[in-house]
Amino acid sequence: MPLYSVLDLAPIVEGGDAAQAFRNTVDLAQHAERWGYTRYWLAEHHNMPGIASAATSVVIGHVADATKTIRVGAGGIMLPNHAPLVIAEQFGTLECLYPNRIDLALGRAPGTDQLTARALRRSLGASDESFPQDVVELQSYFRGENVRVNAIPGRGLNVPLYLLGSSDFSAQLAAELGLPFAFASHFAPDYLNVAINLYRRGFKSADSLRNPHLIIGIGMYAADTDAEARRIFTSAQLMGLQLIRGRPGLLPPPIDRIEGKWTPEEEAAMTHRTQFAVVGSRETVRQRLLQILEETGADELIAVSQIYDHAARLRSYEIAADVFREFA
Repeated sequence: MPLYSVLDLAPIVEGGDAAQAFRNTVDLAQHAERWGYTRYWLAEHHNMPGIASAATSVVIGHVADATKTIRVGAGGIMLPNHAPLVIAEQFGTLECLYPNRIDLALGRAPGTDQLTARALRRSLGASDESFPQDVVELQSYFRGENVRVNAIPGRGLNVPLYLLGSSDFSAQLAAELGLPFAFASHFAPDYLNVAINLYRRGFKSADSLRNPHLIIGIGMYAADTDAEARRIFTSAQLMGLQLIRGRPGLLPPPIDRIEGKWTPEEEAAMTHRTQFAVVGSRETVRQRLLQILEETGADELIAVSQIYDHAARLRSYEIAADVFREFA
């Protein structure tokens, strides 16, 4: 049975604010813990009106404090935005506060536009080109291999690292370093099969991971009927349309019909982008999940649900959890 987990962007909805988003995040995490989800990840984004998880390590601590057993972590930290030592200290602190529950997944994109990326990086001089070196440097702080500079807290702590990617680059790096790999197929599916093959073929066993561990990102929009699932999915489609048009905004409420809201070219782009969105009733979800697992052989699925109504988002994750338990 594959593991199943939650990816939360802490969505800020139209008519709401970040404080409400954080309350919803905590509530969802507590429900996910009861429903048997393995981990609860939050993603770093910046200058995005509809995403509240910019200060990712802070929100992780808030969620970990409100839960008891579920793993909590970053999915991920965009490492080019930060000095590796700072991340080692932040996640070392989290590991001390919530032992054996903290994950650290790393991405090499800035998680924002170029103007904001420059504002974030300031004088760090980092870029995605230095990502492999930054990952190795971060590992050295946790392992205590740097004799002159120590991450305190951080040194000697077992904070599991994961690599994120939407292309073949991070897949190859994860294989070389013997790390788990999560592919962002929930919004960038193009290189999925290439990345999977490169990761599995090139994987080198490490002390922390003997065999490859592949996580596949999916959208989860489950409801009691197919029609209701398609309706709640329109919020994510409209938000994605805002991004395509270069005008990111808050998560809008769902609409009954999305036809006519986009051009044929925009519709094709959104359909392609969301091909790993699982939309439907329990049986529809079950069939689609089985298909994804058969196609990818994933060890774990991590689901994001950009759903406007919090009760509907809870229901979506509850249905998904029921289906995963049936697989067992």
